[in-house]
Amino acid sequence: MKRIFMLFVTMWVFNCQAMACFVPSIKVMISEQEGKAKLAEAESSRKIKVYEAQAVLDSAKMLGEAEITRAKATAEANKILGDSLKNNQAYLRYLWIEKISEQPNVIYVPTEAGLPVLEAGKR
Repeated sequence: MKRIFMLFVTMWVFNCQAMACFVPSIKVMISEQEGKAKLAEAESSRKIKVYEAQAVLDSAKMLGEAEITRAKATAEANKILGDSLKNNQAYLRYLWIEKISEQPNVIYVPTEAGLPVLEAGKR
């Protein structure tokens, strides 16, 4: 029985010494795994920032294209309006008279040439 106890104690001491030898290498392995985790997190953060920047760029491009399309449509509408008013003096005169009639202190007096007398009350 004493022999078995001594064998048990010897095995226990040997195991403790063996564990003491492996503890530093376990610490190295843990440190290595922590380093890999930090690297993976950094790479993930970098990818997220790249995707966010790409989204901002895509958004800016699309907004620019929308602005160009809007400007082209406005230019085309202006051209159509301008072309419709060319050589249409009667309609332009009508629009002008309508605009002046909205102002209560303005009186339109047609003359022989069809032109209004401007600033008649001021002189």
